[in-house]
Amino acid sequence: MANAQAVVAYHFHATPDKVFDAWVNPEKVRQWMFPNGNMVKCENNPKVGGYFIFVDRRESEDIQHIGHYLELEHPKRIKFTWATVDDLPDADHVTVEINPSENGSEVTLTHEVDPEWAEYIPQTKKAWTVMLEAMDKVLS
Repeated sequence: MANAQAVVAYHFHATPDKVFDAWVNPEKVRQWMFPNGNMVKCENNPKVGGYFIFVDRRESEDIQHIGHYLELEHPKRIKFTWATVDDLPDADHVTVEINPSENGSEVTLTHEVDPEWAEYIPQTKKAWTVMLEAMDKVLS
């Protein structure tokens, strides 16, 4: 059975270079990822085979998001695994396509999940949309 997908399209007024950098530069990631939480750890090694660890404190609980970079094609494409420690060894795949547009960039984010989690696609789309909106503010 094919994976379920949450697909989010977003327009940025920033160049593809700046959008790509916002995904891989830990100082930028810290400013936009989990905008409704409190990022207490942001470790990033952006190279193919490299990893990231983002810890978001929600109320009194720390949620550790981890992944490995599968593809990094500057400034067009980023593909990585995405999981919380509790989900391991299962991990989702996220692909970020960045294309130049007349006045910035068009981003298409595809988050693939196991079919058993398909009911969570609306929440996944909403979460990524909120984060991309926060990234847009950082890049403005």
